[in-house]
Amino acid sequence: MFPDTDAISDIISDTIKVVFQRRLVDRVLKLWTEKAHGQRFPRRDQIEPSMLGVDWANCLVIAARSPVQFSYFVHVGENLSYTDTPDDSLAGVLLPHLLQVLSEGRCLMIEGRVTLRGSGVLYRGALYPLSDHGSTIDHVLGAANSRPLRENEELISSDIRTKWL
Repeated sequence: MFPDTDAISDIISDTIKVVFQRRLVDRVLKLWTEKAHGQRFPRRDQIEPSMLGVDWANCLVIAARSPVQFSYFVHVGENLSYTDTPDDSLAGVLLPHLLQVLSEGRCLMIEGRVTLRGSGVLYRGALYPLSDHGSTIDHVLGAANSRPLRENEELISSDIRTKWL
């Protein structure tokens, strides 16, 4: 008759996480930091979709290859997906910053304004390096979300900011 208490606890826990950590990039960074356990990078298998809950729909995983042009998407969440080309998606907005993350070996936050599928949006995303062997980055976790531009916000094509996390 009543839902399992575990299910209710999960719902409450997920709600509290969202309320107290508003930004997707901060929630994913917290998980990334916890899983690193003092290592330089967490392993890819330490980042489970279930740990990210509803945020997994806004995440992607890139298999990093050398040269970087041979890197490819292992996972693209439904909110980041694309039909024909990643250039018209949030996944495509993050991809040009992959080389920076691979060369610096650090998490990078990217935010700005862009036109996606014909509409102007304000977005924020981040890339988080992963390594199965501790030092060489072999995958990169990405997270991003966006909202439509408001009437008083202009689409400025060069308005892209990055910040090392």
